Amino acid sequence: MKKITLSTLSLALLAAAGAAQAQSSVTLYGAIDNGIQYVNNNGGHSQVGLADSTVVSDRWGLKGSEDLGNGLKAIFQLESGFSANNGKLGQNNSLFGRQAYVGLASDQYGTLTLGRQYDAVTDMVQGLTGDAWTYLFATPGDVDNNDNSSRFNNSVKYLSPTFGGLQGEATYSFGGTPGSVGASQSWSAAATYGIGQLSLAAGYLSMRNSSTTDPVRSGWNSATSSQAGTGTVFNSSINSAFATAASIDIAQVGAQYVWGPFTGSIRYSNALYRPDGQSAFTSIQRYNVGSALLQYQVTPALSLALDYAYVNGSGNEFANGSSSQSYNQIGAGAQYGISKRTSFYVVGAYQHASSGHTASISSSGIDSSTQNQVIGVAGLVHKF
Repeated sequence: MKKITLSTLSLALLAAAGAAQAQSSVTLYGAIDNGIQYVNNNGGHSQVGLADSTVVSDRWGLKGSEDLGNGLKAIFQLESGFSANNGKLGQNNSLFGRQAYVGLASDQYGTLTLGRQYDAVTDMVQGLTGDAWTYLFATPGDVDNNDNSSRFNNSVKYLSPTFGGLQGEATYSFGGTPGSVGASQSWSAAATYGIGQLSLAAGYLSMRNSSTTDPVRSGWNSATSSQAGTGTVFNSSINSAFATAASIDIAQVGAQYVWGPFTGSIRYSNALYRPDGQSAFTSIQRYNVGSALLQYQVTPALSLALDYAYVNGSGNEFANGSSSQSYNQIGAGAQYGISKRTSFYVVGAYQHASSGHTASISSSGIDSSTQNQVIGVAGLVHKF
């Protein structure tokens, strides 16, 4: 009979603990981004102050997995947004307002998750756009949710495995309105395809507003809709007149190509704000968006970027009598990494609105009192 010594038993316990640790994991992660911002026109006045989340949104989170065998894992993610300048929670004071979900991931069948999540278009298309570099490169007014102003509660998401470079995703968010399955619901579907240096992506997002007993809605009802606690795409003067829409439908396509130190991308989106009898407008409001981004990796540490975005809105008459609106926006930036986790950046954007309309860069929510606006930020990002 083999004698078991204390050292042998200790080694066995350590081996078992190591095996268990290899089968499950929990990771703490996060990012803090803060800088000094200049705005030439914030409601008619220039402004200098601190601004966070310019390049990377302030966040901390936990994510993990447990190996269930046969290529199947249980997964979860909890992610909280906050402001580095005042310590307050983001996403309308939600503890895990960025993401909160649990699910199963299979090597063979794909991933199914339940909870508060991004839509499929954000997951698949956004990474190919200027918004992945800084929110100052996102769509003026975020009229097409390019900067994911809306996140989705009560959602089910399926992500397929990758087949020959092709991968698809679909999401459905329950509206939760008693007696009306369709009210406040949302759904999205998207796919991405990569071959060599070329990446392509396309997707569709549909969001429904809630009904009201009033003759006209007060706005996009985030208190009862699937976007509850997230904020909405109505964060500026660009599209605020259409917050009583019955639904918003957004189609978006994007392409990215890498050649040497250069990365170029283009995208197009079409957003339709549809009215009904409870809306304060009567015709479909259309927003057509086009943008292009060029990045240059000067050195492994230094990256430069130039972005252009254009928005045209039409379909309804505005208070100033015009039936269309347009916005031209150009942005530029530089990032320099002093380590794998810490980098400095300088970014800025300029926007010009058509006659009779006021500028509002990207999803800043800062409305100018004139047709023009400039925002510039110099800051520091640390990831952990």
